[in-house]
Amino acid sequence: MYTILNEKGISREDLIATAMELFVPHPGIETQEIAEQILGKIFDSTLRDPNVNSLLIAAFELERLAVEGKIPGISREDFDRDEVFILADEIIGMAIAEYIGGTRAKFEFVRFDMKKPGVLKKLEAFADDAIGGLIAGASSLMYSEATDKI
Repeated sequence: MYTILNEKGISREDLIATAMELFVPHPGIETQEIAEQILGKIFDSTLRDPNVNSLLIAAFELERLAVEGKIPGISREDFDRDEVFILADEIIGMAIAEYIGGTRAKFEFVRFDMKKPGVLKKLEAFADDAIGGLIAGASSLMYSEATDKI
């Protein structure tokens, strides 16, 4: 999956750096160095999951179709403005986040979706929410696993 992400201009380092922009120290992950190591392992593991990969690819394909104006009911102009009636991108992002990190990851998704840190601000509607879901899920999982060890 890293090959596909790289084709989209998204590297492993981008994923980690974007997650770290909203990093908050937590017992068990007190430093950025520890968090970066944990996130790297989570991304490596998560991006071997065919379900996560399928959702990411679906988002990229939807984005391609939206850019071409080929999604019925969504004009290119609507897509460019990321109109509020377009919810499929948010739903995909939340689904990815929740699949990876559980229900708490939905709240982490909202945090990343509102702030649009790092690579997220460079992506269009479907990709930013899908990658945001990936990052939110990984971030939430990192914090949850650290809490489980306390």
